[in-house]
Amino acid sequence: MRATFGLIFFFILQVDFVMADCNEGYARAQAVQEIEYLRRWYAKATDMIGEDTEDAIAEGRAVYHRIFAEKAELKTSADGEPEIGPDAWVTLVHNALGPIGPTQHLIGTQLVELETLELDADCNIVSGQAHMESYVQAWHEMLDEKVWLYLGTYFDEVKYTPGKGWQIHGMSMRQSGGETRYMDAAVGKAK
Repeated sequence: MRATFGLIFFFILQVDFVMADCNEGYARAQAVQEIEYLRRWYAKATDMIGEDTEDAIAEGRAVYHRIFAEKAELKTSADGEPEIGPDAWVTLVHNALGPIGPTQHLIGTQLVELETLELDADCNIVSGQAHMESYVQAWHEMLDEKVWLYLGTYFDEVKYTPGKGWQIHGMSMRQSGGETRYMDAAVGKAK
C-alpha cells in the first residue's frame, strides 16, 4: 500500500513538473500551424467574396479583418502598388471575382520561417515575426463555359500581436502559370 501511494505521489510530481516546464519546440510548432491557417482562411474568405452575395461578402470581410492587420500592405504582384487594409482587399477581390462566377482557391506547400518568437514563463507567445510562402491553385469559372486556372505563390510577412494573434502585415502574389479550359456545360454554374 505504501508503495502505491509513493508511486502516485511520484507521478503527481512528474505531471506538475512537465506542466510547469515550457516546451519551446511545442510552442514553435503551434505558432507555425496558426500561421499556416491564416492562408487557409484567406482561401475560404476569398471564395465567399466571389459568391457575390451580401451575406457571403460580409462573412469573407469578417475573416479578412481577422487575418489581415488593419494597415496590411496587400499586392497582386511584386511590382504592383499595394492595397492597404482588409476592406481595400475585399473591394479588389469582389471586383475581380464577383462578376465571373464560382471560384475555388486551393492552398498547398506552405513554408513558414519563424524569424522571432518570444515566449513568457508560461510558454505563451508575447511577440513574433515570420515569413510564409504558400502555393495556390485557383479555379475561376467563367461566363462562357470556360474555367481559368491560376497557379501562383503568396509571400506573406506575418506578426504576432497580443490580443489579436498572428496576422498578415504584408502580402504579395506571384503568378507562375495558368490556362483557360473549356468545361462541360452541365457543370457550369456561372451567372
